[in-house]
Amino acid sequence: MRMIGKAGKAAAVAAIAALALTGCGRSETGTGGGTEGASGFEQGSSIGVALPQKTSENWVLAEKLFNEGLSDAGFKADVQFANGGVSEQQNQISAMVTKGAKVIIVGAIDGSQLGTQLKQAKDSGTIIAYDRLLLNTENVDYYVAYDNFKVGELQGQALLEGLKAKKPAGPYNIELFAGSPDDANAKVFFDGAMSVLQPKIDDGTLKVLSGQTSFEQAVTQGWKAENAQRRADTLLTGSYGSESLDGVLSPNDTLARAVLTSVKGAGKPIPVITGQDSEVESVKSILAGEQYSTINKDTRKLVEHAITMAKDLQAGKELEINDKDSYNNGVKTVPAYLLEPVIVTAANVKTAYAGDPVLEPITK
Repeated sequence: MRMIGKAGKAAAVAAIAALALTGCGRSETGTGGGTEGASGFEQGSSIGVALPQKTSENWVLAEKLFNEGLSDAGFKADVQFANGGVSEQQNQISAMVTKGAKVIIVGAIDGSQLGTQLKQAKDSGTIIAYDRLLLNTENVDYYVAYDNFKVGELQGQALLEGLKAKKPAGPYNIELFAGSPDDANAKVFFDGAMSVLQPKIDDGTLKVLSGQTSFEQAVTQGWKAENAQRRADTLLTGSYGSESLDGVLSPNDTLARAVLTSVKGAGKPIPVITGQDSEVESVKSILAGEQYSTINKDTRKLVEHAITMAKDLQAGKELEINDKDSYNNGVKTVPAYLLEPVIVTAANVKTAYAGDPVLEPITK
């Protein structure tokens, strides 16, 4: 992990909290301790899993893994996608409470819009925020995720390394893309990346010709590919008629491929571009020498740990927590268990997915 210092990370946390978009990376050394478990509940209970819209492959895989893993653990799995939006997710969580779910695992569409439903759920069970922090509520017990600030740092590092490998001497022209503003993780990814990139922007190594360097200017509503492609088209037309675009910070693979589509459509050379989620098409793109990097956040491991938390709660055990301090949601600091993300480029793509039943065969 590239160390930015506790002061820099604390400043990022404070800024995000002020915007009700909190939850930056893990503490420098995990506590390794547990936290108080529930008193336990009967075997065979219902476990609710409220997932957001199917905007990427990892969410679709999570649905399958939760259904299989919870059933194998002896629970009644109630896994729902809210493809209709926030109101649908609100209704789904309320229904899970009505059906007696003892634990509700929430991957929120908008983590700040579920307060009423989370209060209902907390009255009868335990709430685990999954992948995205639940904001502005005391009614969340735990958070399980990858270290999202570190994800951003790794993306920033990858962009710099890719640019240097392609052209040893700068300056480099780059553009910045961020995720959806209603996703609490989006600004965390962006801030992590900018902790690496901003000093290089300040010293002139990196130039953002559009001038769009703030999170608000870089956002991609709904994480939708068409929104990223439309913005990329506009940027290329407005700022890169005769200039080269050397690199792009993309927060995930779906948006990276959208930007690449725009670049190809404009007849421009392929820039160094980052990603996240290890989507099949992006792994193929890395192997083909187009997308430069992705971040592997193995969904299998994340779902597995969320289910382990449910099992420990059922048994009345203390839950394993490795960050008690970093994830302030605007009302409380939520105990968290963080997994480590891994950067993947052409240099390690053939080994990074060893054992992955979907991705390993692609790299052979």
